[in-house]
Amino acid sequence: MPPPRAVVCRGATGLFFRYIEKALNRGGATRMRFSKWVKFDQRDKLRNTHYPGVYAIAISNKNLAGTRFKWTKAIRYFGFTNAVGGLRGRLNQFNNTLRDKSGPGHGGAQRFRQKYRNGNALAKKLYIAVCPFACDVSANKPKDLTAMGDAVRSEYLAFAKYAAFFGGLPEFNDKEKSPKQRSHVPK
Repeated sequence: MPPPRAVVCRGATGLFFRYIEKALNRGGATRMRFSKWVKFDQRDKLRNTHYPGVYAIAISNKNLAGTRFKWTKAIRYFGFTNAVGGLRGRLNQFNNTLRDKSGPGHGGAQRFRQKYRNGNALAKKLYIAVCPFACDVSANKPKDLTAMGDAVRSEYLAFAKYAAFFGGLPEFNDKEKSPKQRSHVPK
């Protein structure tokens, strides 16, 4: 289906939104089903994080833990991974940067740190929801390669759906509005 031309989208209505919905659900291939929200520091409680996938990070003073994922302005970042370490590994990299720990870092977390200097205080307001894609990232079987492609595609579909709802990218996915922290120096 070709993309619509010159469509005005008001909130969750309009042709563009319907186009995104169809893209999200086309043939059942790339269906995003996010987990319930969990506090960032309880991310190890999430299931299937050894798989690649997409993750959403929200900042909220309200307790989102245990609530169903919903599209909200509280979402400040979407990311994805196809790495062998899966979602768990990527979220641990986010944690390394957030808290100035040594080890692999995370560019998106540098954007958070540019605005929020105290990573430990910020972590108390962060919530995570994940959408894992079951596969073996080290295999070259069609089903595994398809799942990894679906993970990549799903990040962009998440951007598109968020933009359809809120008129732009989440704050820390917008590289122009949220530059990276100048330097990440582990303590």
